[in-house]
Amino acid sequence: MAFIEMQNVTKQFRVYPRQKGFANALKSLVYKPYEIKTAVDGIDFSIAKGELVGYIGANGAGKSTTIKMLSGILVPTSGQIEVGGLVPHENRKRNAGRIGVVFGQRSQLYWDLPMEETFDLYKRMYKIDAAAFKRNVQFFVELLDMQEFVRRPTRQLSLGQKMRANLALAMLHDPEILYLDEPTIGLDVVAKSKIRKFIREINREKATTVILTTHDMNDIEEICDRLIMIDHGRKMFDGTLHEFKQTYSDSTIVILDLEEDAALQVSDGRLKVIQEDGQRKYVSIDKNIISLVDAITQLAQTNRIREVNVKEPDIEDTVRRIFEK
Repeated sequence: MAFIEMQNVTKQFRVYPRQKGFANALKSLVYKPYEIKTAVDGIDFSIAKGELVGYIGANGAGKSTTIKMLSGILVPTSGQIEVGGLVPHENRKRNAGRIGVVFGQRSQLYWDLPMEETFDLYKRMYKIDAAAFKRNVQFFVELLDMQEFVRRPTRQLSLGQKMRANLALAMLHDPEILYLDEPTIGLDVVAKSKIRKFIREINREKATTVILTTHDMNDIEEICDRLIMIDHGRKMFDGTLHEFKQTYSDSTIVILDLEEDAALQVSDGRLKVIQEDGQRKYVSIDKNIISLVDAITQLAQTNRIREVNVKEPDIEDTVRRIFEK
């Protein structure tokens, strides 16, 4: 059953081009010519409760606009949106109580307040029960490893510490849905790892539905079970990560472990050896000209192989090639 549903949703904005010349500037005081920009164009998708969904696209594809419509900040130009049975922009207060939102470049923390005081403000704002508040603060502080800076003012925190604090703040009232817009932008490897672990853990512990927009494909691979890709406001793909790789990647890598004294024999020009590491050989296969089964069969017939493994295509390379076309 769908928990989040978008049906043929379009969002358009008026864009007012700057008019050149004094006469045109005067005319614009009476009438401003404008253009219509379509940010989201007829998008449909359904998301079940508890899903971890990656929502990706190039800059300007419509990702943030979608998140803002789902959270009730923006009103769709046409189409229907329901989140847990509510139309977000018509039920903004009720919807806000059920969602958590984190925008990677915008902090919800107060500059001069320590985190624990900001938590207390949110407790009052969302009318969180005292026992639930205490339990959640303890859980998130431990899970996000924030013990050493929970009493520091926001201005003294690093970017990674601020992001962890924002995630905890967004989850403080036990929302059913968490919208994340670039939550790991600008963070180091350690900070990213902690945030990914946190997202997986809250999904496992609290069955929180997560929609994640990001340009970091490692976020997608480590967190999400499903991927929705959009381009110029239109949906291009909706399915599992495995299905995405199978649909859009042209090549697959076969890893061969040869017997100790064996040498690799590759006579077919359609098979390309891309790396050799002792008796371990990496062979690239173009799926457009030879099937994986035929390639492995051929390699097995001409080589003394101890073990064969297939490596799925790198999702970041696949996505980059799509948007470079």
